[in-house]
Amino acid sequence: MDFFIAAAYAEGAAAAPQGGGFASFIPLIILIVVFYFLLIRPQQQRVKEHSNMVNALQKGDEVVTTGGLLGRITDIGENFIQIQIAQNTEVKVQRQAVSSVMPKGTMKNL
Repeated sequence: MDFFIAAAYAEGAAAAPQGGGFASFIPLIILIVVFYFLLIRPQQQRVKEHSNMVNALQKGDEVVTTGGLLGRITDIGENFIQIQIAQNTEVKVQRQAVSSVMPKGTMKNL
């Protein structure tokens, strides 16, 4: 029967990898450090800046919400603010929904 099929023989045992256990974790540690400095840390800084901006809101500030509404703050509560978006038109939004504070006079230019 060996005439048509060549015989297959088992190979010897594989050699054990050289190097300690810690050396195999170095690439993983480097990857975690890179992710921290490129993804996690900048996101934490943006959250901190947004929190500081929301806490510093005052009456009369002109703001843009995450929904795109531009208006002037008329009333500030603990969790909500009231924004005047047009003459006799006011809306209430969550404080966290404010995406940016615009320079004074922005609404007059529109």
